[in-house]
Amino acid sequence: MTQKIDFNDENSNTSSNPSFDSVLQARLSRRGLLRGGMGSVGTVMLGGVGLTACGGGDDAVAAPAAPAATLLGFSAVSKSLTDAVLVPAGYTASVIYALGDPLTGTTAAYKNDGTDTDFENRAGDHHDGMEWFGLDASGKPSLTSTDRGLLAMNHEATTDETLSSFFLHADGGTPSLPRPAAEVDKEIAIHGISVVEVKKTNDKWATMQGSAFNFRLTCLSENMQLTGPARGNALMVTKHSTDGTKTRGTLNNCGTGKTPWGTFLTGEENWAGYFTRSATDDTTRGGASARSVVSLKRYGRNAAAASRHGWESAGSDDKYARWDISQGAGAATDDYRNELNTFGYIVEIDAYDKTKAARKRTALGRFAHESAAFGKPVAGQPLAVYMGDDSRGEYIYKFVSAKAWAATDANPADRITTGDTYLDDGKLFVAKFNSDGTGAWVELAITNPTIAGYSSYAFADQADVLVNARLAADAVGATKMDRPEWCSTNVANGEIYFTLTNNSNRAVNSASMPPDSANPRVYTDIKNGSSTQSGNPNGHVLRLKEGNVGNAATSFAWDVYVFGAESSAAPGTVNLSSLTDDQDFSCPDGLVFSPATGIMWIQTDDGAYTDVTNCMMVAALPGTVGDGAKKTLSYTKADTTTLTVDTYVGKAPGEDKLKRFLVGPKACEITGLCETPDGKAMFINIQHPGETTAQTNIADPTKYTSQWPSNAGYGAGKRPRSATIVITKTDGGKIGT
Repeated sequence: MTQKIDFNDENSNTSSNPSFDSVLQARLSRRGLLRGGMGSVGTVMLGGVGLTACGGGDDAVAAPAAPAATLLGFSAVSKSLTDAVLVPAGYTASVIYALGDPLTGTTAAYKNDGTDTDFENRAGDHHDGMEWFGLDASGKPSLTSTDRGLLAMNHEATTDETLSSFFLHADGGTPSLPRPAAEVDKEIAIHGISVVEVKKTNDKWATMQGSAFNFRLTCLSENMQLTGPARGNALMVTKHSTDGTKTRGTLNNCGTGKTPWGTFLTGEENWAGYFTRSATDDTTRGGASARSVVSLKRYGRNAAAASRHGWESAGSDDKYARWDISQGAGAATDDYRNELNTFGYIVEIDAYDKTKAARKRTALGRFAHESAAFGKPVAGQPLAVYMGDDSRGEYIYKFVSAKAWAATDANPADRITTGDTYLDDGKLFVAKFNSDGTGAWVELAITNPTIAGYSSYAFADQADVLVNARLAADAVGATKMDRPEWCSTNVANGEIYFTLTNNSNRAVNSASMPPDSANPRVYTDIKNGSSTQSGNPNGHVLRLKEGNVGNAATSFAWDVYVFGAESSAAPGTVNLSSLTDDQDFSCPDGLVFSPATGIMWIQTDDGAYTDVTNCMMVAALPGTVGDGAKKTLSYTKADTTTLTVDTYVGKAPGEDKLKRFLVGPKACEITGLCETPDGKAMFINIQHPGETTAQTNIADPTKYTSQWPSNAGYGAGKRPRSATIVITKTDGGKIGT
């Protein structure tokens, strides 16, 4: 079938910035192929509403005798290629909120046959990052409620093969231009975020259809405020907002965060691919060296590049025209030449109050945002927010607020305006990693002579630095990373963890991205005995420890907590963390620390290991930066010279410190996680099951690569749907014990 476009594989960083020390290549002729069974003793399978032992039969799995509350006390789940969600014995998993589920009391039930409409009042697609917001019995915000609350979640994208979101349309949609307006309207509406009330009644969780708290924001929602230094800047002026203070909607929302004052943060990730511009647009804008052309190319929008869905072709209405960012003959107020600049931010939303306008926080920079993790709030110190730019060769960032944290702001009268005081004024930094296990945060400021005098792009002001944060990071020589995605703060010690998913651009003789200290592996991995995967196909998890000066620290120590790998891979060059069959994983993506237990949950978005297992979630009890040792890797270049690279590797996690907890259905990604405050109910998102289905097979469900969760009895139809599941322990204990 036609190769799907993967916008996570964008690579627009052509700077000569180091990836660190110049080191080169590991050559593995092949990987050992592991074949996981369908399940094992101690594993149960999610069939939408019920659970069965993997060996078959319809009897409920008996809860084990109540053990002591030992962290990671469950039996590891085996790798699996079945079209189901597998969790350990003693746990129950149920689907509670899937694509198309109604949010209002008047919206019809979802038919799941491609004829549904009204997606502004339904669950969106590709459920992603998610946060919990508690409600007490009277419906007031609560920090302690464990049986009623709001789930605020991202709807990142939609399953597509050639332009159209084919599972949304009865006949699979129109795979060519122009796109029908009716199809485009549906596709636009399934993007964005949703807030939905959930409640536990008689130990069963369900969404509350028709709750007054329920709402959607899509990429057409009005009155999205642009705040911070770029508000009102000339770079933000469009036909829709002639003063550059607002935009419509939020797009391609991926990771999340939760502020210390109780609001929802959502990251706009691969938004650039939704726009197009004409083949002559470079010339219109003044040629290849024109400032706007340099910016557009650095963010992955070359002239004549096709948009992801062709939404701009659906008609002359303004809601379609905005997706064509070609510059016209008139002023910026006459067209959408600057529309791309209004996306790519951390967006703050008050999940409790849908009347409050959302804020795009420009002070935190514009790039392919994943999650936003706060350092530990300390009264009298500024707040720190850590972020990653999820594209190959991009950077890790940190924002430090100008205002010091006041404990009284933890429960403010107005949550969203509290965010104005902390997130609109501060300093943005980018990370440089050194080969000795140290690193530095470099401020991105127009007052920095390296930025002000950058030869590749002439920055006009601080707003320009933030809107073009990637170019500013290029200027100061930031370290290129292997797709930095989610980040999370270790609740035990305040250390910051980043998932580095993979990078096919790491290469033996690469001038721009050879292996380096923080991204040290380059190897060839053979999939299915034939398909070659090169670079760093399995990814790793990085961790940072800052000094004693608090959140304003400008230096850090670092090491690699764990390397993704198959357990049978070469221990000296690939399986550097000595992973066992119950631990091995590939392509870490989602990353969340549980406030209730301290467990770190790692979720995967993998294409490298899918001949062995579907995507998964593992539970970890990490130590601290420096608990391992320095490791030197050797690589042979094409000219036969030998280069070495020193990297810093954490202590190999023993069987009691890292364990597989969940495996998802076919062709899915596991992403998004939040818990009730007591840690006894966990909500997880299963994204795009069956995405490898060919669009031409839309009429034949037997040819879908997944029918989850329909195959488990949840909802109508057989088309696969992204969905939220809730996991509880049958003995009533905390998840992961």
